[in-house]
Order: sequence, then C-alpha cells, then structure tokens
Amino acid sequence: MKTIIICFVIYFLNVMIALPQSDPTPDYKEIDPKAKSILDKVSQKNKSYKTIKSDFAIILENKRENIKDAKKGVIWIKGNKYKIDLAQSTIFFDGTTQWTYIKESNEVNITSPDPKDDNTLNPAKIFTLYETGFKIRFIRERFEKNRALYEIELYPKDLNKDFTKINLKIDKDKNQIFSMKRFGKDGTDFYIEIISVKANEEMADAMFVFDKSKYPKVEINDLRE
Repeated sequence: MKTIIICFVIYFLNVMIALPQSDPTPDYKEIDPKAKSILDKVSQKNKSYKTIKSDFAIILENKRENIKDAKKGVIWIKGNKYKIDLAQSTIFFDGTTQWTYIKESNEVNITSPDPKDDNTLNPAKIFTLYETGFKIRFIRERFEKNRALYEIELYPKDLNKDFTKINLKIDKDKNQIFSMKRFGKDGTDFYIEIISVKANEEMADAMFVFDKSKYPKVEINDLRE
C-alpha cells in the first residue's frame, strides 16, 4: 500500500468506483476550448514560479475491496527537482537520481527514473499534464469548500492506460489546481487535494539530494542498472 501511494504521488504531484475498461469514451470534442483556456492559465501561472511548496492530502480508495487510506504530505519543486515528505517516507529527486527513504526501516532505495514511464513522471508535470495525450472536456462550474471551482475531465487517448479518466477541479479565482482524482480500471481511485501553495521560496539544490550523513546506519539499496 505504501508503494502504491508513493507511486501515485509521483505520478500526481505529475499530481490520482472503477469504470469498466470497456466503457466507451464519452462523446465530446477532443479538445474543449473552454477547458483548454482554463488549464492554459493554470500552466502559465505555475511555469512562472521559480519554486513551489505545496501541502496536500491524498486518499487511496477501492470500494469493492473496502480499502481506504488517507495521508497528508508536503512537496517542494524547483525546476526539474522535487522533494516529497510523507508520513512513512521521503522522496528526493535531483533531476536525474531518485532516493526513496523509508522511515520505518531506515533504508533508502536509489533509482534513475525513466521519464517516459507513467509511474515515474515528475510530479511537477501535474501543472502541464493535460498538454499531451488527453481529450479534454469542461464539465461545469461549482462551489465547494468556500471556493468557486471549474470542473474538467481528462480522458487518455491511449486506451491501454490503467485508468479511465482524471477529474480536475480548478480554483477559479487563483488559477490553481484544487484537486485531482484518477479513476483506476482495477477499482482503485486516487484523490489528491491541494491544501496550500507557496511560490518562489528560496530552496537550495542540496535539499533535493539524499544526505546519508543525516541518517545514521541507513541501509542503502542501489537499484540503478
């Protein structure tokens, strides 16, 4: 379960009742101009930031198997680098190498993520996720948790993906992502809600590299090929 959540946070922070795999793609224009206009504004705003720090909540749920797991975390993003802090683990990525530190066992796994692998996408890509590989549909405007929101759905053009759609809610006033839900074909859904966003804080490059001197007796597993 921990590994699944970590993978989705990375996919997300790319941020997330299953629909049957055979369900047809809804009948709509491939790229809804209104939806694209909204998402372009979100993308442009986030691309203008030198750094981003965000607190978030993530929920993994499979109603068929009566599974629900909720956690909170923090992510720091600087260009292609990121650091994610969760209750059980901390993930460091310096643009090339990824370190996943498991707190309970005091071990770290070192990998070199493949940027073409959906499960290892840089979480910074959540802000530009829609730009390739999706059909986009504007759903509605709504009011939730004292916020005016746009609701947009993304459907993968590649029908072999392991999810049917992604639901995005955009803060209308701030041009920021409020939440993202990924509907898995296996019945497992992931939901991420952005609690807060702070931009342009100073972040040293060293914070995105695992420093083994700070973790006494850590077990190092180098999984790079």
